[in-house]
Amino acid sequence: SAPGRFADYFVICGLDTETGLEPDELSGENFEQTPLRRTFKSKVLARYPENVEWNPFDQDAVGMLCMPKGLAFKTQADSREPQFHSFIITREDGSRTFGFSLTFFEEVTSKQICSAMQTLYHMHNAEYDILHTPPTNDKESCSSTGDCNGTSVSRLQRFNSYDISRDTLYVSKCICLITPMSFMKACKKVLEQLHQAVTSPQPPPLPLESYIYNILYEVPLPPAGRSLKFSGVYGPIICQRPSTSELPLFDFPVKEVFELLGVENVVQLFTCALLEFQILLYSQ
Repeated sequence: SAPGRFADYFVICGLDTETGLEPDELSGENFEQTPLRRTFKSKVLARYPENVEWNPFDQDAVGMLCMPKGLAFKTQADSREPQFHSFIITREDGSRTFGFSLTFFEEVTSKQICSAMQTLYHMHNAEYDILHTPPTNDKESCSSTGDCNGTSVSRLQRFNSYDISRDTLYVSKCICLITPMSFMKACKKVLEQLHQAVTSPQPPPLPLESYIYNILYEVPLPPAGRSLKFSGVYGPIICQRPSTSELPLFDFPVKEVFELLGVENVVQLFTCALLEFQILLYSQ
């Protein structure tokens, strides 16, 4: 039986430098996109512990849900703010496991990966020039007017490009907690503080492994109706579990629903729920 720990797994997903750049088949064919706009296959790079009896690790599901859009590449010219999201894995028996992921960008240090990205750009630009080179009769008119569609689009394509001698390449990476209960705010703080410790010029008070060990083995689930306070890397983290007589745990800010959908859509959804309509939310 489960021992009632706060978290079952700590997972790291990202680029496997040994396998290199593999197209993400789940995202569909996107070779017409520039290489920096394509999606590549991510891998589960590490997980701690290796396995727990009460919650077998589903590598395919966790890897796909941690990085649903696959690997993303950017350069120093792009915004690289960390992004947080959550997910649920529902098993055949109806039991649920909750995941919380923080995706950030780190510099690519592998020369092979940088060279592969440069090669993809050479191939893409060569193919693009072949497809969009104007006919011989139109070359003179294009050069005289400077208004050739092929040229303007080609310049636009090359704007979001990568030059190994000029640009710094970054790739997305994800750290994730797999938990038996949906303590979203607490998990988000844990991951944000771990990421802050990795990117900070000053080392954390204790080795990072000690904080991960603590969250996996020493922090229990709070009993029903009680709150729990434990130490993060840079400050305390608090979570509260409702009692059996209260509404079930819902640790997500309602404000975000209004920001994403707007007041009118939220009111319409609430009306549909009260009228017991079937509701389908579709998103990219």
